[in-house]
Amino acid sequence: MTAFPAGTILGYPRIGRRRELKKVVEAFWAGRIDESALEASAAELRAANRARLAELGLGREDSSIPESFSYYDQVLDAAVTVGAVPARFEDLRSSDGTIGLPAYFTIARGEGDRAPLEMTKWFDSNYHYLVPEIGPETVFSLSSDRLVREVVEAADAGYRTRPVIVGPVTLLALAKASDAAPVGFDPLSRLDDVVAVYVELLAKLKAAGAAWVQLDEPALVSESLPASTTELADAAQRALAVLGGRAERPSIFVSAPYAALGEVLEVLATAPIEAIGVDLVRGSVPAKLPELGGKTLVGGVVDGHNIWRGDLDGAFAKLEALRDLGAASVSASTSTSLLHVPHDVQDETKLDPRLVSWLAFADQKVGQIVTLADGLGAGRDAIAEELDAATAALADRHGAPGVRDGAVRRRELAEADFSRVTYEEREAAQESLALPSLPLTTIGSFPQTGDIRRARAQFTRGELPQDDYEAFLKAEIDRVVALQEDLGLDVLVHGEPERNDMVQYFAENLDGFAVTENGWVQSYGSRATRPSILWGDVSRPAPITVSWASYAQSLSVKPVKGMLTGPVTILAWSFVRDDQPLGETANQVALALRDEIADLEAAGIAIIQVDEPALRELLPLKKADQPAYLDWSVRSFRLATGGAEAATQVHTHLCYSEFGVVIDAIRALDADVTSIEAARSRMEVVAEVAAAGFDHGIGPGVYDIHSPRVPSVEEIESLLRRAVDELPLHQLWVNPDCGLKTRGYDETVASLRNIVEATRRVREDAVVPA
Repeated sequence: MTAFPAGTILGYPRIGRRRELKKVVEAFWAGRIDESALEASAAELRAANRARLAELGLGREDSSIPESFSYYDQVLDAAVTVGAVPARFEDLRSSDGTIGLPAYFTIARGEGDRAPLEMTKWFDSNYHYLVPEIGPETVFSLSSDRLVREVVEAADAGYRTRPVIVGPVTLLALAKASDAAPVGFDPLSRLDDVVAVYVELLAKLKAAGAAWVQLDEPALVSESLPASTTELADAAQRALAVLGGRAERPSIFVSAPYAALGEVLEVLATAPIEAIGVDLVRGSVPAKLPELGGKTLVGGVVDGHNIWRGDLDGAFAKLEALRDLGAASVSASTSTSLLHVPHDVQDETKLDPRLVSWLAFADQKVGQIVTLADGLGAGRDAIAEELDAATAALADRHGAPGVRDGAVRRRELAEADFSRVTYEEREAAQESLALPSLPLTTIGSFPQTGDIRRARAQFTRGELPQDDYEAFLKAEIDRVVALQEDLGLDVLVHGEPERNDMVQYFAENLDGFAVTENGWVQSYGSRATRPSILWGDVSRPAPITVSWASYAQSLSVKPVKGMLTGPVTILAWSFVRDDQPLGETANQVALALRDEIADLEAAGIAIIQVDEPALRELLPLKKADQPAYLDWSVRSFRLATGGAEAATQVHTHLCYSEFGVVIDAIRALDADVTSIEAARSRMEVVAEVAAAGFDHGIGPGVYDIHSPRVPSVEEIESLLRRAVDELPLHQLWVNPDCGLKTRGYDETVASLRNIVEATRRVREDAVVPA
């Protein structure tokens, strides 16, 4: 058996330093390049990543470089590899039964009448994965050898990489039952069939020269999945008994990131595998373990979830503590894949150098792993200088100006600040809005055209005067408001042309934040964001959105929504300081938003939306930690909105999450209207909402904006009728799943026209309660 490397990472950013993968994939979708050109560009990107990791100190031939590339999503990759393709896509297979790139992208994005796979959040991160659909009818077979080919590609270039794939337990635990499956069907019941395909894949990887394979099994740490911890442990035991017992396979490294393993760690300790990865950022060093039987313990001690340089000395101490648990060897690793962080902090030329000294992006974290690996081999004294430098940076960060702001901390809160008058009183006061049944609206943003992006870039570079830029934005708002009037929407938005991102826009206007130039992080597929850095106490020096909202409202007699991003989402989609409780930071953001709401009301804005799409995202994976999170997250939203007048209608928006888990928290937000993702899951969430007795306004989405397809009038109408069948008519709103920023105008206008027509049909047939 080849020894496991002394230091490694669980995965590396795959979109490219300048989003090269995004650009070529979208060019392929648009028909500007063919499949061979896409494959060639992706191969160049993989080669550049391997070369960079070797340059940073990971070994070319010791399996420390992970082969973790994906064109779209790692869960989709695993599903396609084992042939878990819904029936509506089966005809896209090649004649030999394999699934090529065009079919792969169609499964991800949909096409015509073929709806794409549902999308939801990957554990407690802002990454979205595609949900496999598996039933008794699913025929599993090795349907893609892409991972094998990438291992061969690396070997031909002189690298012995470690292929990475989502493990069989996580693949099935994250799957949903197919439409053809009977009620109560559990995809985990197909474990033996899936494992048989993994056996075949491992043999091919061994033949291709892979010494190690990494099976990512984050489901084993989660207590928020339908499967219980016991069921997951039993599944892992069964799967690894088969996989580990095969002679023709690489050595197996099972990684379990995002939280502590708990009781499943004992299962892995006795399984016939060679290495176990434990998250020691979210978890702690176990007190003891069963006999490890010559296994390597891989300690995830460098945070893959955040960008702080952190306590390197403390990380090394955890690795030393692992040595006392009886493992044959100990290795240093990141706690998660580095797909959650940007490439390189040295690419940031405009950040304050002092702030830069506190940060570690992906490349810097690789350097930290190399340092820790050296320490494991040569002792602490050999890396003392690096450990001391990290400790000094941490101390400097804690004492820097702005990290603690006395004015922010002196702002007093009373319990009354966290609530409004009763919902019934607010309903009565909001009758003055005179809205029809099934009010039509959108979530906020309209398409960000090339003209908008160019104008913003010119303004940022100083090439477009501020007066000219503002005139351009007003002309765009004029057009968007007129379009909504023409379509027949009831509650309008200004379209957000001035906003680059729903979090970054606020970060740029709040004290305590910094923004990056090239800090791109994959959100889903070809979409990437630049998370802001929340490094200090937060305050609002001046109004942010008021001028744009009030200008849009001046253009129409219909209500125009003021659009804000909520405190939880601002935290979830930023890299947040880790030196104080998240709830404390959330309340600082909430107070800034509370001030903004007061100014919007004073400017005559009667409907204000405070988006919280990330509410479910930050829910801890361990049940014992969930009540505290739900308490502070709900209270921060209520602090932000608690000062609003009864006549002000407060909306919120949530997307791509399992809402049933947090339905009580959604009710506790006490928003007058909540819009939610529902189209891609075909209104499954409506039954959960109805069963929970949710009695506030609710807008289940009828248009999946994460797919380029235009839903037909009949498709939208069927979704609306299901909602009307489940919920009282007076509660229901009609809206897309999410903002329209990423879509083009042609598909957006066509989809909205179909929504308006479907709503008209349902309104005609609906009986309005007396």
